[in-house]
Amino acid sequence: MPDPIIKTCSYILAHAPNFVRYGSKPMREIADDPDAVLPSIESHLRTFQEAVAYAPNQVYIGNLHPDRLNDMEQPWYGHPLEGASRCGPYGESMPEDELLALMKLADDFDLVWLDKETAPILSGALRSNPLWKDSDLKKVDAGMERGRIDERIQHHGSLPLYRDGRVVGCVHRHHEQDDTLKAHVLMENLLAKTSGALALTHLLNNAKLRPDEIDFILNCSEEAVGDRYNRGGGGLAKAIGEMCGCAHATGCDIKAFCVGPLYAILHAAALVKAGLFQRVAVVGGGSMAKLGMKFKGHVSKGMPILEDVLGGLAFLVTGNDGESPIIRLDSIGRHDIGSGSSQQSIMESLVLKPLDKLGKKVTEVDKYATELQNPEVTVPAGSGNVPLTNYRMIGALGVLRKELKREEIDRFVMDHGMPGFSPTQGHIPAAVPFLGHAIDAIRKGEMENAMFIARGSLFLGRMTQLSDGLSFLLEKNPGKA
Repeated sequence: MPDPIIKTCSYILAHAPNFVRYGSKPMREIADDPDAVLPSIESHLRTFQEAVAYAPNQVYIGNLHPDRLNDMEQPWYGHPLEGASRCGPYGESMPEDELLALMKLADDFDLVWLDKETAPILSGALRSNPLWKDSDLKKVDAGMERGRIDERIQHHGSLPLYRDGRVVGCVHRHHEQDDTLKAHVLMENLLAKTSGALALTHLLNNAKLRPDEIDFILNCSEEAVGDRYNRGGGGLAKAIGEMCGCAHATGCDIKAFCVGPLYAILHAAALVKAGLFQRVAVVGGGSMAKLGMKFKGHVSKGMPILEDVLGGLAFLVTGNDGESPIIRLDSIGRHDIGSGSSQQSIMESLVLKPLDKLGKKVTEVDKYATELQNPEVTVPAGSGNVPLTNYRMIGALGVLRKELKREEIDRFVMDHGMPGFSPTQGHIPAAVPFLGHAIDAIRKGEMENAMFIARGSLFLGRMTQLSDGLSFLLEKNPGKA
């Protein structure tokens, strides 16, 4: 059976400025000094229009190619794009009003309460979105008495929801003794489900598929959905599928830190290759925990807080259609348990070994997609330019193999790499934001192939000091003339 293909992609951004305070880093800093930190955060938040006009966000949803960023004046946040659209060929940027309504639509346990005045406004906002206008939004319309919301916040540990500087609702816990079902964790999980469902809805729309034509769903979001007896048990795949009407699909969650999307795509390809399922959707929702992660660096530099969006992504893996780019299953690069943990050994495992299998040189890959974190987010916070570092390392490996001269590294980076443009949400920037652009370029004959490389830090869980990584090559379909 031929190698499977990635037929369609979707990418969404959900603007969530009023959720920045609930990101892991901001929440800890606010707890230490609420009178100073919270006003500082609020004064550096962007409007939805500013988030839409931000060039990296336009790249993410497909309105610009990543290489266009090389020609744009920096800082990008200081040079908004005129006429920027919230909609792109891969998905959309969703405003927070619609996000709040969609979050309530995703709520099956009455966890989200909206006040009576605000609920119809949010419901109306979502109805204006053509993807959701036919949805049953009655449970969004049904608002709650403000007194009951205030009582839940004051006495039951509920987290307030904000809009235009005022409390408009809350998310409450679902078990008094279970910390895995407290309000903050449930808010994280609900936002992952909501943004994942938005990405899957766009995927179905882009692929012109009915929801019941999906056979299997793999969720690669980072949230550990479960309870005190089974932390991380999962279920987001089926929850997202249910919300999108995929009644004939089953599925499960894939957990692998930042490498999750590549592992999920690999699993999807294997399921299709084995003939078990025909159409597998890989979906990942955004990470609330990582909102505002670098906010202190941004505020100290007088910048807007750029980590104010939840990312979402989805991919459709199917059997070979003779046209779409194929996943070369003989090109899988992996970081084995016995591999070294140095940056060079990791890159050798993920880049050189799979290329050696195919008899290719480093320079024979048209584009490499590594972790695509936006440098305007990471550099001011002291985390460096992650994509640039990775591309220079790949170039250095080419020099060691005498496939490239040292003085050619900068040109190699420009030709075979790209500027980072993705939200810094762990699994979201893990190479796959370039998949849509790569598929389009390969179909048009502008590229022959692209390699996707993701790495993960297993030591974050305090169970092992090992690192992790995976890579694969996407290549022009040999069935296309």
